[in-house]
Amino acid sequence: MDADSDVALDILITNVVCVFRTRCHLNLRKIALEGANVIYKRDVGKVLMKLRKPRITATIWSSGKVICTGATSEEEAKFGARRLARSLQKLGFQVIFTDFKVVNVLAVCNMPFEIRLPEFTKNNRPHASYEPELHPAVCYRIKTLRATLQIFSTGSITVTGPNVKAVASAVEQIYPFVFESRKEIL
Repeated sequence: MDADSDVALDILITNVVCVFRTRCHLNLRKIALEGANVIYKRDVGKVLMKLRKPRITATIWSSGKVICTGATSEEEAKFGARRLARSLQKLGFQVIFTDFKVVNVLAVCNMPFEIRLPEFTKNNRPHASYEPELHPAVCYRIKTLRATLQIFSTGSITVTGPNVKAVASAVEQIYPFVFESRKEIL
């Protein structure tokens, strides 16, 4: 088994965060009274609205900015955002769906081996930081991809990046480095 051999790693996307604008002012009180699956947080000045299919939670501000979380793909995030915009239209607002952008993707990947974290950190010092007294994982940052990886000794890696493509290439980039620091099976 060497680092160059093609190993199929399953990257499971657990959360996609996206933002869009409605280009109109939203009356939060009206959304709270007439909308379905709504939580009105008046002290913070926002409304939480949940959709069942796709399963997303949206944070809505009166300015017209909406943040959607909980989707498991970029396509599902866009579909959910459009459904949310449509439900706001049905409440009587002049919603125009604009400025849609995926801002964050969270994914999990399991390596087929365990990792020696102190050795990995020593070999990748400027990018990797490991504080075992504070957190059980190595924090590895790839500035070019704007991705952050949390690498655990079990071989589990949590990746946060700006889009699905960056997350996939972050896992491809990190694989040879974690392979060097793998624990040998007795």
